Amino acid sequence: MKTTIFNTPFLSTIFHYLAAFIMRLTGWRVEGKLPDIPKFVLIGAPHTSNWDFILFLGVIFKLRANVHFMGKAEIFRPPIIGSFFRYCGGVPVDRKKSTGLVEQMVKASNEADEFILTIAPEGTRHHVTEWKRGFYYIAKSAGIPIVLAVVDGRHKTVRIGQVFQPTENVEADMKAIQGYFAGIVGINSRRKYITLER
Repeated sequence: MKTTIFNTPFLSTIFHYLAAFIMRLTGWRVEGKLPDIPKFVLIGAPHTSNWDFILFLGVIFKLRANVHFMGKAEIFRPPIIGSFFRYCGGVPVDRKKSTGLVEQMVKASNEADEFILTIAPEGTRHHVTEWKRGFYYIAKSAGIPIVLAVVDGRHKTVRIGQVFQPTENVEADMKAIQGYFAGIVGINSRRKYITLER
């Protein structure tokens, strides 16, 4: 297993307690836990604020999870900066390669013993009419499940742990996944990311 900021001995423990303290101080809490499975795609929504990233870090450190995220290959090329982003769990994606984003992430998953890939399915904190489906196709192609993290800004709660296994029906699956987030308002209650109805 590669060493990242999330599994570095001593440092990750400090961040765990610091995250728990800050979340308690700000009134945020985590309900549930990550499943005890080695590989999955973790999606978090709704993404409505720049503060979502800070909340994400708090949740990850509190849960002691070792996660990864996708980043443009260019930001990983400078030796020092690139090493830093890899240490933070970054996985470079080269859009110029003949293999697409999904294939590159599937390869990264296949090459690892443990692999948790985090993705915001909207792709932006601004209003969208539909989710991007990259997360779904990565999970489907890699043969790994999708785990849901619901950011409930109204109750300052992140509900996590619901596991969804993709089937052969993409449209039904997307509808079912989005259904878990129906009616949820994110950190910025004025920014409605997508209208979902059960």
